Amino acid sequence: MPEAANVLDLLRGRGQTLAVAESLTGGRLAAALTAVPGASAVFLGAVVAYATALKIDVVGVPVALVEEYGVVSAECARAMAVGVRDLTGSSYALSTTGVAGPDPQDGRPVGTVFVGIAGPEGVVAHALSLTGDRLGIAEATVRRALTILADSLEAVER
Repeated sequence: MPEAANVLDLLRGRGQTLAVAESLTGGRLAAALTAVPGASAVFLGAVVAYATALKIDVVGVPVALVEEYGVVSAECARAMAVGVRDLTGSSYALSTTGVAGPDPQDGRPVGTVFVGIAGPEGVVAHALSLTGDRLGIAEATVRRALTILADSLEAVER
């Protein structure tokens, strides 16, 4: 995936690392990154926290945040990114959470996705509204998450 190679090249050039926390993408983001030769120089690892309990217990998303905003939220995406960055000591962290379907979740329609980025510049979340089936939404999320991170890294360089 060209987006993954681009992200890894940008981080490698800066001597920085990446970790990911995934929910709706179910490991696809880590798979895209590790498919790139030499990824181990930059990519530290991933936590696939599909269940809410893992988001809380492993990634460190606060219970109060889940109770107030739900797991399909910008707040959760930011907390997941911060949590996996803290867990791994990576320079940057990327997270994905949302609804791939077939049914709505937390009052959010299918295709509602949030991508979180935590890095030296701070923490942000991006909201996406995607269409398609479960697989299509998950794959589109991976591509968009990598593009969002690449754009963010390129903006820092300017």
